[in-house]
Amino acid sequence: MPPPEPALRFGVHSGQQYESYGEILALWRRAEELGYDWCSVFDHLRPPMGGPDGPCFEGTTLLSALAAHTTRIRSALMVAPVAWRHPAMLAALAATIDHVSGGRVELGIGVGGADLAHEQYGFGLPPRAERLDMLEETAAVLRGLWSGERFSYTGKHVRITDGYLRPAPVQSRLPLVVGGAGDPVLRVAARHGDVWNSLLADPVPYRERMDRLDRECERAGRDPAEVRRSMTFRALLVDDPADLPGKLDRLRAVFPPGSPVWPEYLVFGTPEQCVEALLPYRELGVTDFVLGVRPPVDWDSVTLFAESVVPHLRP
Repeated sequence: MPPPEPALRFGVHSGQQYESYGEILALWRRAEELGYDWCSVFDHLRPPMGGPDGPCFEGTTLLSALAAHTTRIRSALMVAPVAWRHPAMLAALAATIDHVSGGRVELGIGVGGADLAHEQYGFGLPPRAERLDMLEETAAVLRGLWSGERFSYTGKHVRITDGYLRPAPVQSRLPLVVGGAGDPVLRVAARHGDVWNSLLADPVPYRERMDRLDRECERAGRDPAEVRRSMTFRALLVDDPADLPGKLDRLRAVFPPGSPVWPEYLVFGTPEQCVEALLPYRELGVTDFVLGVRPPVDWDSVTLFAESVVPHLRP
């Protein structure tokens, strides 16, 4: 018999650009009530989307608080730039939050992107080639320290000498998410990752990425099915198409035409249109569908996706 198809997961990527903790906690609790499998925050300090003075909570401390005040939903940091913390510190943060959550944490890592903290706070940003080396080393160190056993490692940027991390995570294998789309990132995902995440792309280039990931898994001696495929996207959903123009006008008032948020939208329309747009990705093998949400929260879209899209996508 062929192996069973991996269970699909549906999530909300909330970010943390909110004015109050209560706003984001309400979103996470509502997502849990609606049956979502996953919620995540990111790891930027000064994301440019909100402008130079926009609000943004710190990701790891916020994740710990949100995990402590939910009961079922998977709780993720997606993704941590590898140049910001020593990987041993990142390993300890994730293991601690895994205990806080009772074993529901997933940790994402990536090479990092646009963040005004580099300009405002003076945080250094190594060249991308150096950060790609750091991505491989970070993944290897996380895996080694999460084992709870003595671990040593020598790389270009990191050295661990008879290092321990105790207590080890609650999960015997804390899921590691690797974010990005280039070949070096796919190579790290194939060697170390449990989940590979990327932003929305058209089906043809998305399939090309997945094919490259499959080849990297084979080179690493792993079954490609061991790495879940995760896609983050946005959707503006309405029950009645007549409501769409007004909703679009309100969205345009928040995000100007040149905003980088617009290419992240998969669909502006009904739940039925959203199902039709997502089915090709399910057929390609996407296992994790993550709905991106920003303030002001579009509660209608969050609810319609859970109640009128997810049931038509689950096998």
